[in-house]
Amino acid sequence: MYYRKPLQRRFSTAMMLTPTNQRYQHAATRAGILALAASLLPSVLLSACQTTAQRPDAAATAEPFTLRILHINDQHSRLAPDTGRSLVLDGEPLQVSFGGYPRLVTAVRHFEAEAEHVLKLHAGDAITGDLYYTLFQGEADADLMNQVCFDAYVLGNHAFDFGDLGLQRFLDYLSKRTWACRTPALGANVVSNAGVSPLARFSPRDYLQPSVVLERGGRQIGIVGVTVAGKTMSSSSPDAGTVLLDETTAAQAEIDALRAAGVDIIILLSHIGYRSDIEMAGKLRGVDLIVGGDSHSLLGSEFTDFGLSPEGPYPTELRNADGVPVCVVHAWQYTWALGVLDASFDADGRLLECGGRTVLLLGDDLRRDDAALQGEALARAEASIAASPVLSQFVSHAETERVLDAYRATIDSFANEAVGTVPERLCLRRAPGSHDRSRDGAPGCAEATDVQGGHVQALVAEALLAQGQRFGGAEIALQNGGGVRNGLAQGPFTVGDAYLALPFKNTLVRLELTGAELKAVLEDAADYFVSNISAHTGAWPYAAGLRWHADLTRSKAQGRLLSLEFWNGEDWEALDPARTYDVVTNDYIATGRDGYDTLATIDESRRHDTFLDYAQALVDYARDVTGLRRPDPARASTQRFRDLDGRLYALR
Repeated sequence: MYYRKPLQRRFSTAMMLTPTNQRYQHAATRAGILALAASLLPSVLLSACQTTAQRPDAAATAEPFTLRILHINDQHSRLAPDTGRSLVLDGEPLQVSFGGYPRLVTAVRHFEAEAEHVLKLHAGDAITGDLYYTLFQGEADADLMNQVCFDAYVLGNHAFDFGDLGLQRFLDYLSKRTWACRTPALGANVVSNAGVSPLARFSPRDYLQPSVVLERGGRQIGIVGVTVAGKTMSSSSPDAGTVLLDETTAAQAEIDALRAAGVDIIILLSHIGYRSDIEMAGKLRGVDLIVGGDSHSLLGSEFTDFGLSPEGPYPTELRNADGVPVCVVHAWQYTWALGVLDASFDADGRLLECGGRTVLLLGDDLRRDDAALQGEALARAEASIAASPVLSQFVSHAETERVLDAYRATIDSFANEAVGTVPERLCLRRAPGSHDRSRDGAPGCAEATDVQGGHVQALVAEALLAQGQRFGGAEIALQNGGGVRNGLAQGPFTVGDAYLALPFKNTLVRLELTGAELKAVLEDAADYFVSNISAHTGAWPYAAGLRWHADLTRSKAQGRLLSLEFWNGEDWEALDPARTYDVVTNDYIATGRDGYDTLATIDESRRHDTFLDYAQALVDYARDVTGLRRPDPARASTQRFRDLDGRLYALR
């Protein structure tokens, strides 16, 4: 069953800024949105009463037109429920699955039935990032999206990961006649090479439109789509001749054209990121709502109660270049959440108010300490979920489940595909030395990993580096020991083995770090390891392209990682504190988790989430090499290890 809850409405930023609602003020401050908005657009935040009070010319007797927008973004082919996710409920950790298209479809239909006028929007990056894309090249994504039947979809930067032809293939799947649904693909700032690109063989608008005008309740609503330009051109693979223009300029031109045609309600469907949406909101004239994606931003101060970290309020209420209200919303990532935005407009199409929430879609597999909740504990947890305005449990939509199952069966079969061999067992171990003995218990593994740590952890670092080099110029890879969960037995290596070893669905992030910052990152990790050594040893760092000596008897201030050396492709050289290195790692530690605090301080101009699955990196690596072998001791990251008791572990 699913739980019906009243939709919270919020009419101005007074709700987050004034002392009368300190909960919103505190949460928004913690999310950093106030400082961000102040630095970017000091004049755009609404005052306590501007949203409705500055409407003296509005027709007092006219009934406002209300519109509900249901939206998702950054799907990344994550079509099935993501198991093993966690949040805090009633002050205790809770494990539960998030999302999945069958659950999403039920949620969409539930919230759609509550409102008279509804739009369903997808804010980009539908494809790439999971086995569902690797195997089906967008067909699975398209079939599941057609169960929702979105009214519009904007291209994300990853739409071009496999060139214009890859995008054309996906859009053909999206419009195939199996489904009575035709979702327009938008890209006002995307210009394809007419007559050359498969996206524009006969006309520049064969596949992509700058905008679409939809009618609801007799009102014309224009939806303009823009895609992040710089990142797409530099980090994705559009064909030669396909270019992305400046987002703000292209958006304004299309908004002006729609306004000139008499369309008075304008929605910008954006894939440029939350902070960029905030900045753009103050530059655009004539825009009412911005429904965004790209940054995977969770919005809604309520989520702090559940151990999550929202980036700002839902909706984020600003002023556009005309000085009138504009509301910005995002809906986190994958199919984990659904954005539910309600907006009302006067007879002239001016935004009167907006409100809503992000709804996190939870399964019924509630667990704590790896054990399923039962009895009274289960009833309490379900009651707490039902009482929350931002948590919901929805049953799976049966027809959508059948569509997904057709693909899931192939995924399960694919997991048994052998993609390599393991000549000699690769032992699992989180850290070298006496503080973390072998985790898989296989004979000989403890002794074989005393000096340099786990074979599998080192192998994963090498695989991440290889993937980082495949899609860019990565020079060093970092991996936390606890992010690898299974040893590899001698014999065939399957896709399933890769996903058992790397089960968390992390993605690869590329960072530009100076040598000094790299040293600080490693010292952070070593200190976190030492500080939590009795309970949690997963922070110990593994690297490819970098090696060191470790001495845990020293303090962090003295430096525990010594003699750092970088592999320049021909030889080992001392790590240069002033040089910038291209580092690839997983998104978990890239955000500062597991004690990697310095990584969290790296600004966005020096970080790029590829959204490439890190288990897929191991699969690709296995296909490319002749056997997954124990690492060359000379290339292993830890060359010497002195434990807290002063015992030295070193190669003979």
